[in-house]
Parts: sequence; structure tokens; C-alpha cells
Amino acid sequence: MVAVAKPWVPERQEAIWIDCNPQAGREVRDPHPFVVLSPRAFNERTSLVIGLPMATAEYNADNPFAVAVGSAKGAKGAKAGKTSYVLCHQPKSFDWRIRGASPHPMKRLEDAPFAEIRAVLNQIVQLA
Repeated sequence: MVAVAKPWVPERQEAIWIDCNPQAGREVRDPHPFVVLSPRAFNERTSLVIGLPMATAEYNADNPFAVAVGSAKGAKGAKAGKTSYVLCHQPKSFDWRIRGASPHPMKRLEDAPFAEIRAVLNQIVQLA
């Protein structure tokens, strides 16, 4: 019997590429890395994904709401090798199917940085 591969669906703790346009103000724009917070079952059923954008801008080193998660992977040119930050102060919800989301080379964030991301986000939204 031949196993049929399940179609890709973003999973919690996974890094993905997603097109953030249109954007306004200080929101991230263009295709951007994004860390998924919502569970796979939600993402699959709703076609939505809830998460946080990632950026390599150096000013995020002083941002108390940004968590460093390693070197940028999949980046080209000037961004290659820069520190990648998860922006905990910019939670977003996107239709990942319509926006053409795809897996990011970073794949899945390690448990320790993901726990730090959740702690910083909780400082902002105070849900837990």
C-alpha cells in the first residue's frame, strides 16, 4: 500500500513564509517569516493562522518585545546571517492559504525560545 502524504498545514511553533501585504503604518510588509502560535487543527479548519512576524532589523536588539531566535535562514543579500527577532508586540491573523504561506528554512523553533516568546506575549496580553 502506498502512503499518501498529507497536504502541508502550518503547525504551532513552526516558522513559515507569509505575504503580509497589504499593510499599514508600522506593520511588517511583503513576504515575511512568521512564527505560528495557533495549533495545526485550528489552522487546517479555518484557513487562518495566528502568529508573530520575524524581522532582522538591528534596532530590535533593544526592543523589549522582540525575542532573538538565531541567525536568519533563507535570507538573501544583506539579511543573510543577521539575528532574527520574533516581534511579540505584533500578533497577526492571516488566511495562510490565500496568502500562499510556505515552510521557512528555519522549520520549527526550539522549545526554549518559543517559551520565551510566549512569556513576552503574555506580558503584553496578560491571558495566562
